[in-house]
Amino acid sequence: MSFLKAEWRKLALANYIVDPKLLNDYLPYKTELDIWEGNCYVSLVGFMFINTKLLGIKVPFHVNFEEVNLRFYVKYNDGKEWKRGVVFIKEIVPRHALTFVANTVYQEHYQTLAMRHNWKKTAESWEIKYEWKHKGQWQHFHVESELQSQAFPEGSETEFITEHYWGYTKIKDQKTYEYQVTHPRWEAYPVKNYDIQVDFGALYDPRFSFLNKEEPKSVMLAEGSEITVESKKVIR
Repeated sequence: MSFLKAEWRKLALANYIVDPKLLNDYLPYKTELDIWEGNCYVSLVGFMFINTKLLGIKVPFHVNFEEVNLRFYVKYNDGKEWKRGVVFIKEIVPRHALTFVANTVYQEHYQTLAMRHNWKKTAESWEIKYEWKHKGQWQHFHVESELQSQAFPEGSETEFITEHYWGYTKIKDQKTYEYQVTHPRWEAYPVKNYDIQVDFGALYDPRFSFLNKEEPKSVMLAEGSEITVESKKVIR
């Protein structure tokens, strides 16, 4: 049985090019950075969990909720193939129980904050907004897109950002957790406008403060799909 089943919907992604050395302390054992066209990326990602089931059970008040995370991209060779995955610097959710389970079972880096979202469909566009309250101030990630999602080409930047099917967590210098995330290939909405108001240094780590004034290399909005998160394995 899958550890978790849910839908991830309306994923807003802002992708920043960073110096690879910035991520050395976060890199899990046996993984290496996954580079696209010579660039190392971190992504701010906001989306909705919908119809969430933990070990097949819907937990009251924990079925539909927001998440915002900061992540980067890695790959791992298990001796048979290269697996492309993500590492989460921090994941923000609105329920303490979610934080407790994720941090206890997967030793991830979850934080509980007040959150809200707004999805608005007009005659001409989707307007997707995720907000979270940190130290008394609301921060947000807002994206305006076209109405119709589209398939994206193989070899594109969108494919690189969205087509990672493994998660890796640094536990110790010589211990990593690996888990698989399954979902079909997504479609993406062409983005027309965006607004990002985030204090990266205060929210994540002072070393990311420069992102406060940095323009992202790209901003995307993926429709998402049903997903599963499988049980973790240990890499030593």
